Amino acid sequence: MAAKKTLLTEQELLAMPEKDYMDDRQLAFFRNRLVEMEAELRINADQTTEHLRETVVVPDPADRATIEEEHALELRTRDRERKLLKKVQAAIQRIDSGDYGWCEETGEPIGVARLLARPTATLCLDAQLRREIRQKMYGN
Repeated sequence: MAAKKTLLTEQELLAMPEKDYMDDRQLAFFRNRLVEMEAELRINADQTTEHLRETVVVPDPADRATIEEEHALELRTRDRERKLLKKVQAAIQRIDSGDYGWCEETGEPIGVARLLARPTATLCLDAQLRREIRQKMYGN
């Protein structure tokens, strides 16, 4: 029986030489991280659904307004998480297709440190900065 592969730690990942960029071990690390993110986002969505189903009749208008504001905030948070979930799923697909870790604009490596900070990144730092400058200058 084959021994179970252990995932790299962040420190081991950062210490790896450039020639090992996006090898099987690194891809397994990021796949695991993305799958965990996906599961957490789904749990949060389920909890929100359950929380919003709990109907509380509150006669006081101020209390009712507070509850409605809390629900609105929760829905905005879940909307951001829904968008993040799509990015997480797209990142997992990029791992499957062999494109993960490479800038979609320049083809250069995105970098392990950047992917640790933002596992869903699709652009290297230079390309991302150029995009943000264009957005500030010309709007979305």
